[in-house]
Amino acid sequence: MNEIEQQQALSVIKRGADELLIEAELIKKLAQARPLRIKAGFDPTAPDLHLGHTVLLNKMRQLQDMGHHALFLIGDFTGMIGDPTGKNATRPPLTREQVLANAESYREQVFKVLNPDKTEVVFNSTWMDKFSAVDLIKLAATHTVAQMLERDDFSKRYKGNQPIAIHEFIYPLVQGYDSVALKADIELGGTDQKFNLLMGRELQKHFGQAPQCVLTMPLLEGLDGVNKMSKSLGNYVGITDTPQEMFGKLMSISDTLMWRYLELLSFRSLSEITVWRAEVEGGRNPRDIKVALAQEIVARFHSQQAAEAALAEFEARFQKGVLPDDMPELSVSSIDGQIGIAHLLKQANLVASTSEAMRMIDQDAVKLDGDKVSNKALKLMAGAIVVAQVGKRKFARITIN
Repeated sequence: MNEIEQQQALSVIKRGADELLIEAELIKKLAQARPLRIKAGFDPTAPDLHLGHTVLLNKMRQLQDMGHHALFLIGDFTGMIGDPTGKNATRPPLTREQVLANAESYREQVFKVLNPDKTEVVFNSTWMDKFSAVDLIKLAATHTVAQMLERDDFSKRYKGNQPIAIHEFIYPLVQGYDSVALKADIELGGTDQKFNLLMGRELQKHFGQAPQCVLTMPLLEGLDGVNKMSKSLGNYVGITDTPQEMFGKLMSISDTLMWRYLELLSFRSLSEITVWRAEVEGGRNPRDIKVALAQEIVARFHSQQAAEAALAEFEARFQKGVLPDDMPELSVSSIDGQIGIAHLLKQANLVASTSEAMRMIDQDAVKLDGDKVSNKALKLMAGAIVVAQVGKRKFARITIN
């Protein structure tokens, strides 16, 4: 690989990245003109992935397309420890059965992004289950408690007199040893994983290997544009969402957040995105760009046909006022022959709580049979059948019993 090719490769590798450590070492690795071993680890703590997880997967796919070898590591062993990263309390470990069930779900989902022919799926239990107590003690002896307390979340918990279990110190050591076992050349991880990623470098040096380079990727903001994408916060786009859900959620993001998603989630070239920016600054409707992004993502996780159908339904529903064909039909129970609007919406699973229902009414985001609801004390009678809508994407045809 000549110097121009190296710089082109670096440009792709660094696209959207937060930090590359150490760039000079990576240039030397690229000059070897061999497939590099690219590692990214995922603890199967939940069965479903969302677009935030795919930031790393997208980067791996880019590296695969450059000819490098992807090591998709499922942390079935570390998953039973529980990653303490960013936690202010000890995280309960998962059982082996939970980990394996979630791991199988991961396998089915990741190949929507990665090239299966160029991906090696590995489980860290393969080598960690063979570790003896002596091996684990030797691994623990490579680092001191003071070094572990340099990690921000451990330091905060220690200073705040929050308990830190001994097994939590084992987590970064095992994650680091994974790089030794796999002879990784590059490890990818979120910015919150920097301590663990650097642990891999140090342990590789300890075991006589060339240290891996570290590429940290930013944590993707959720649909709210503020908090990290998270299922618990409800600001996520799941890669198993229906095409219509996925399309609608992506169309709901702000015009500012759209550029962030294009940089981290799209496979379109930076030059094309730069042209789009200039066009929007020149007066083009950013909605056009958002449609292109939503279609690309839906096509990736479903199909091009599904993406086109999702666009058609979106335009029909929100530009022409047509209700969705697949609207859920359900029944709710009244008390003494009537039910309040907040309880109706909660029973129909259109909101998570009655307080959320009240907030949505205050925001003029609730409709019954197409009419906006402003009365939070509204009660509906048993026997009525209504079409309820919350926000732009949630509909239900509800029978009140």
